[in-house]
Amino acid sequence: MTGYDATEVRRLRTEEQLSVREIRARTGLGRNRIYEMLRGVPAPERTRRPQAKDDLRAEAVALRSTGRPVPEIARQLGVSRSTAYLWVRHIPLERDPEQERQRRRAHSKLMTEARWVDHRRERDEAQAKAHAVAGRMVGQLDDRDLLVLGAAIYWCEGTKSKPWRRDDHVQFVNSDPGLHALFLRFLEVCGVDRAVPTYRVSIHETADPDAAAEWWAAELGLPRERFRRATLKKHNPRTVRRNGGDEYRGCLVINVPRSRELYWQIEGMIAELFRSAAERTSAL
Repeated sequence: MTGYDATEVRRLRTEEQLSVREIRARTGLGRNRIYEMLRGVPAPERTRRPQAKDDLRAEAVALRSTGRPVPEIARQLGVSRSTAYLWVRHIPLERDPEQERQRRRAHSKLMTEARWVDHRRERDEAQAKAHAVAGRMVGQLDDRDLLVLGAAIYWCEGTKSKPWRRDDHVQFVNSDPGLHALFLRFLEVCGVDRAVPTYRVSIHETADPDAAAEWWAAELGLPRERFRRATLKKHNPRTVRRNGGDEYRGCLVINVPRSRELYWQIEGMIAELFRSAAERTSAL
């Protein structure tokens, strides 16, 4: 037993400003006993260690006061969510109902994206593999391949004569530069140089037809002087259009002058393709 009582321990604390460790060394009392005797007595300023996170705590409170949620505060300050919550739990978060709905929608979207990220990666890898295999199957195109392909895509996307209205000329319309590149190769195999056709952009009036024409000419290597005045489509405000923005260049119309015989040749190729397919079907 030591001869030191609570009064002496408190005096050492208040008058001599000793720390608990120093009081233990002076009195020989245990730590817990000293803490019990010093209950309610503040520690001397010199014994207090500065709190490294005091500034972060103050910043967390300031962020919470502006309506920031705990996860966002934790992320911005680089602390755990539990720490951020302890710092700001005394400040209730009041959100505008519409802001809360938007926050919930954004959170739901993020959760959905995270849930599907592995699936999308596997899908993209499988797609890339399938593309590579299919590309090797195609290989280099010879003239016969281009004739068959060109006739087929023309019959899908080109203008065609009707029994009640004969209009035997070649005109091809599409928005896909890849299809246009194939069709232009088809024309070259048929003896039609790229300087022969006329070209025209068909585009909505809210877009820039001149910029679109410049893009088509550069993309396909077409002579700009062969472009005619663009055809502008009237804008319908009630229609929800997905083909807008900087990537929208409208459709390109390729018109081949004096092409009646070429049109007849395409008709003949298509007829033979249909006959060959029907013959194959009947043999099965």
